[in-house]
Amino acid sequence: MDFKNVIIKWYNQERRDLPWRNTNNPYFIWISEVILQQTRVIQGLDYYNRFIKTFPTIKDLANADIDQVMKVWQGLGYYTRARNLHEAAKQIVSDYNGALPKTYQELLKIKGLGPYSAGAIASFAFKEAVPAIDGNVYRVLSRIYGVFSSSETSAGKKEFYTLTMELIDKNHPDTFNQALLDFGAMQCVPRSPDCLSCPFNEIC
Repeated sequence: MDFKNVIIKWYNQERRDLPWRNTNNPYFIWISEVILQQTRVIQGLDYYNRFIKTFPTIKDLANADIDQVMKVWQGLGYYTRARNLHEAAKQIVSDYNGALPKTYQELLKIKGLGPYSAGAIASFAFKEAVPAIDGNVYRVLSRIYGVFSSSETSAGKKEFYTLTMELIDKNHPDTFNQALLDFGAMQCVPRSPDCLSCPFNEIC
């Protein structure tokens, strides 16, 4: 079974229609990823739309007063995210001429971006063939491929990274990563997944 083709086929039929998926703007994708770090999609939608309307570019965000940024973020919680966004926008204006860097390794240097967020932005915005591995992805791969190493250890993270790099669609890493994330969020859920309708039920 070709994992990438099966999961992309599932995604094409079941995908969630979200505004940050209908754009190639790296800034908008970055904002969506930070908002979704600790927030459910349905709650984050209004905040995403309000944030990019108030701060339509990285320079707008960098030049804004921190109090204004916090006001737009108010109610979303985990306020360090908003402060990091503001600091990162200043860093990008200062060090990268106002544009997000285009590679995974450079994105890791941006304040507040860890391996998952950097991988998501690099693959979604710049089509770099790197994984975007969150809790959903760990769960899907551990179930289907029987990888039960702890994702909390460096050895476990390396094992999942290596597996994802073997599976990833090098030509469409953005679609592959989105498919894997949606599959974990919608189909291969933590409790009581619908295994009968799962396209991987014969090999899981």
